[in-house]
Amino acid sequence: MSGVARPREAAPWEAAWQAGADACEALAPEAGLMARLDPADFGESVLSVLGRAALRPAEVAGAWARFGTALAKVGPAAAARWLGSQMAPPVPADPRDRRFADPSWDGNPGYFALRQGYLAARRLGEDLLAAGRGDPVTDEKAKLAVGFAFDALAPTNFLATNPAAVKRAFETGGASVLAGARNFLDDLAWNGGRPRQVDTAPFELGRNLAATPGKVVFRNDLIELIQYAPQTSQVRGVPLLPSPPWINKYYVMDLAPGRSFIEWAVQHQRTVFAISYRNPDAAMSGVTLDDYLIHGPSTALDVISEITGSPVIDIVGLCLGGALTAMLAAYLAETGDNRVGSVTLLNTLLDYSEPGVLGAFADEETISRLEKEMARTGVMEGSKMAVTFDVLRANDLIFSYVVSNWLMGQSPPAFDILAWNADSTRLPAAMHSFYLRSLYAQNELARGEMELAGTLLSLADVKSDAYLVGAVNDHIVPWPSSYKATSLLGGSVRYVLSSGGHIAGIVNPPGPKSWYQVGEHYPESPAQWREAALRHSGSWWEDWTAWADTRAGRLGPPPPMGSKRYPALGEAPGDYVRG
Repeated sequence: MSGVARPREAAPWEAAWQAGADACEALAPEAGLMARLDPADFGESVLSVLGRAALRPAEVAGAWARFGTALAKVGPAAAARWLGSQMAPPVPADPRDRRFADPSWDGNPGYFALRQGYLAARRLGEDLLAAGRGDPVTDEKAKLAVGFAFDALAPTNFLATNPAAVKRAFETGGASVLAGARNFLDDLAWNGGRPRQVDTAPFELGRNLAATPGKVVFRNDLIELIQYAPQTSQVRGVPLLPSPPWINKYYVMDLAPGRSFIEWAVQHQRTVFAISYRNPDAAMSGVTLDDYLIHGPSTALDVISEITGSPVIDIVGLCLGGALTAMLAAYLAETGDNRVGSVTLLNTLLDYSEPGVLGAFADEETISRLEKEMARTGVMEGSKMAVTFDVLRANDLIFSYVVSNWLMGQSPPAFDILAWNADSTRLPAAMHSFYLRSLYAQNELARGEMELAGTLLSLADVKSDAYLVGAVNDHIVPWPSSYKATSLLGGSVRYVLSSGGHIAGIVNPPGPKSWYQVGEHYPESPAQWREAALRHSGSWWEDWTAWADTRAGRLGPPPPMGSKRYPALGEAPGDYVRG
């Protein structure tokens, strides 16, 4: 095409690297909290929505007319490209959709027509679902099912209809096709038929994952408590306790040197402890959320107070660990225990009235099915639930690897976040059932109706200063839903919106691409808050450090590593993380 700037063609290795980067952005292990997909249930939801659509013939007719009009325009638009001129495509492609980044999708009339037909068909499916809207749960399930089907049928997923894969096959003399076939057969035999997302071989716990130096200073049947060695001559008087989720291992908060929030805090004059949860087996099926509260962070506070002598401890809770942090603060407030200093909640839901896409898995039928499965095994196996989340972000977590691994013949990249995500855990049946019903199904915590350890929890009684972080691309904890916590907690609140997704927004060291927004006032509407919030370059880690330092006490010499009562039991990252 003369006079038209062609996009740069990607280097051969970029497909695998981009697939890994997209997956890092999309990750959210909390999806593993939900049941595995039930094809029959999702199929029934699609039929239910289409049945409602049939009762609205005008909308259905409009959807088909729109589809027919788009197809009628495909031929002339493709011919125009063949003649070297430009004509607006009938269905514009999303510029953020990297599947169609190859220049051939615009420059080759055949590929252009194929993409247009696919986009028109997908839009038809979305229009028909919109015509059949009526019940939020079945609507969301039908949307997920139809979206996955169209993701799977995208022309980019097949060798003959993927121009980048065809070019690579010719450039390598067919070697890429043979390599892709080997990858496919290997994944079929050893990875459940799904393309591998990450090369975990370069990573080793204690060396380049969970590598911040420290000692295990306490262990019970549920947790190990790690105390990190000071890296500054003076530290703030108030120690810091990161409270991680237990659906995956704790070291998302101590990911890798230079990308570790724990390391950052230690290097910024904080005495840091961290909880590492035991990976439950069937013998722990009866462990409850009460047990996690009392024998987890509550016990950790006892140990930290004894070692450091500090009457106050700051807590940083992430995702599910953030929800438990809020429960702990409410529990201690009700019992007259004022040891909790400031509270930081990262990508955390406290109000589950709008839980995002996971709400489609929190209906009675789905929870009951999961409870029957857990009754047989005693636990929920996190690794077996990975397919649930993969389907929610199928382009990023399945089909991008179909292209890079199977069609292009490339090996999966080595990403630390993806290696951590593959290190999943199990969940005790009793705890998990209570969690799903009390929070996702009944929203008891936000309504002030949740009871743990014999105590009714009220978030309004949590008077600690709170620092709340949401991530702009988080689809598991949508930031407008995490924003609701600003009106639930009883203390002073600072809400920060970060760049990134559910996990990438937390593993967010300062860098040229990171940014965050802060506002001084908190209206009920999150959209109004964001409109008035100021955007800053850099990471929320820097903003949090300045905020936390004003509440973390004076500088002084570091406390000892462990104590007579709680001597060091071994080197970090400990034993439980390897289970």
